[in-house]
Amino acid sequence: MTNTIGRREFLSVAGAAAIAPAVVPVDLRAREVRTDGGNGVLPAEDAGASKQARLFTGLCAYSFRQDLQSRKMTMEDFIRKGVELRTEGVDMTGYWWRSMEPSYVTSLRHLAFKNGVLFSGAACGASMVQAEAAKRAQILDEIKKWTDATAMLGAPHLRIFAGKAPAGVPLARALDWCVEIMKPACDYAAAKGVTLGVENHDGVTQKADVCLELMRRVDSPYGGINLDITNFVADSDEDQYRQIEACIPYATHTHIRDRFGDSHRPVDFDRVWQMFAQGGFKGYMSVEYEGEEDPHTGVPKLLDRVRELNRKYSSV
Repeated sequence: MTNTIGRREFLSVAGAAAIAPAVVPVDLRAREVRTDGGNGVLPAEDAGASKQARLFTGLCAYSFRQDLQSRKMTMEDFIRKGVELRTEGVDMTGYWWRSMEPSYVTSLRHLAFKNGVLFSGAACGASMVQAEAAKRAQILDEIKKWTDATAMLGAPHLRIFAGKAPAGVPLARALDWCVEIMKPACDYAAAKGVTLGVENHDGVTQKADVCLELMRRVDSPYGGINLDITNFVADSDEDQYRQIEACIPYATHTHIRDRFGDSHRPVDFDRVWQMFAQGGFKGYMSVEYEGEEDPHTGVPKLLDRVRELNRKYSSV
């Protein structure tokens, strides 16, 4: 079992001084129903929902990036691969979509339906840290377009990025830019029934305290963290686990690898799954394979491990 730490405690010790002004502690209580700028009442988190975790096995298209980049595999092939590997949901990384034309997107949806495949979400490469106001407006428009495509696909979630701050730009300024884009993007996504998850990826969101501050300021039930369990910049492996745990209450989707990105040390999967179970997470534990082994043999092995852990720590 792990020692649990609350977001308030985490934010007080995990580098909040990196943001100026200081990070405001995030309230762990469920967000209340609120009215938002003409979009009507956004639903609060269900206070009566079961605290029992529901963990599903997922697979990211990025796991087969070499074949997708070389066009040895299409997104249609990836959907079929999901059937072959018995995944419960596939994450449709947008880099390799043939287009965003309705006829193409709906054909993917129909293929998935005919094969009994669910979409855990979609993903685009839009990065919100942009110094120019015109570019920020462009990125907001791009996220809206991908939100439309995600809704058309029939997926409930869209992953986005924050991005890297340009040299000399303070972290606080970069975070302002993210809020400027993500807050209205979430309002737009709410009307489509799509949730936006910003990934803790290379750049300003590689620390949990920054991710949580962004969530506090965006303040939308349609915004969350696409939680990659191996992507945090950390002082130690123990710090990695603390950051994962702190972000679980806002996790909307996960990416699962078996080694931490900075140290390449193996992840203690049982410890991670215990944290997700204790946090009552409901969603996909989605394999995003980056191992040295050929993905056609490495991915099934990692999926089997995820499937086993989901059965061990989940109600499904």
